[in-house]
Amino acid sequence: MKEIQEFFYNLKSAIPTVSLADIFDILLVAVLLFYVINMIRSTSANRIAKAIIFLLVATLVTEVLNLNAMNYLLDRVLQLGFVALIIVFQPELRRMLERVGSRGSVKGLMSLAGAQTQKDSVEAIEQVVQACGAMSQEKVGALIVFERNNSLEQIAATGTMVDAAVSQELIRNIFFPKASLHDGAMIINNSRIAAAGCVLPLSDNRSLSTDLGTRHRAGVGISENCDAVVVIVSEETGAISVAIGGMLKRHLASQTLQKLLVQELIGEEKNRGVLDIIKGKNRKKGGDDNASRS
Repeated sequence: MKEIQEFFYNLKSAIPTVSLADIFDILLVAVLLFYVINMIRSTSANRIAKAIIFLLVATLVTEVLNLNAMNYLLDRVLQLGFVALIIVFQPELRRMLERVGSRGSVKGLMSLAGAQTQKDSVEAIEQVVQACGAMSQEKVGALIVFERNNSLEQIAATGTMVDAAVSQELIRNIFFPKASLHDGAMIINNSRIAAAGCVLPLSDNRSLSTDLGTRHRAGVGISENCDAVVVIVSEETGAISVAIGGMLKRHLASQTLQKLLVQELIGEEKNRGVLDIIKGKNRKKGGDDNASRS
């Protein structure tokens, strides 16, 4: 208790000495940590970060237990590891520096999915939901990945670059059983189809149901390693599923899929307004259809 009181006393006495330079210094460190954390949350860096933490803990334990030989080896590994990290993370470091120097870096921090607008997001979600509903009825398999904060540039590089507007016709053509890209995954970034026919890492989760095929395990696998939202249509049953954070939500109706995508991709606070826009468009579309029939 005495140590806590002493800490707050020292903190109180140090506050008046804080200058504008100190505040600016803290902000710079916060921005740097933000980019480093985003890099660590990417697919490859996540496992390496865990290994580094393990080595740090092991080094501390060997020092406390006076295991001098093991502590010496671990200490040298950590010293050489700094140079190795620069080599291993060279693509991520280059991409981070490119984002810092790009014009859209500030805008990218302010939006949830890059430079896309809310209108584009709503339209992309609608097109995906309509396409998935049609493919579900026809039992056509599909694997669609929505990129969020974590970059999927390396995953997109395993497929064919598309860079096209999201439309249900294009989605259905790509996943048509006889199409060359139907077996891979589609990457959607900034409300555009970035790539198709991409290869995703499979999940090692043994608790997944045994009736799930490669498509579902790939969707869960990519969601375990990044913050992407993955939509899966089963080729066997036509069931629609969504994978987020390693968790799989199965047998979703089209309306449930639309609400889930709006909530995850646009944001909880805008969810109600966006759904009202979608409902209004659907009512208008239904009225036009009735008028044409009459």
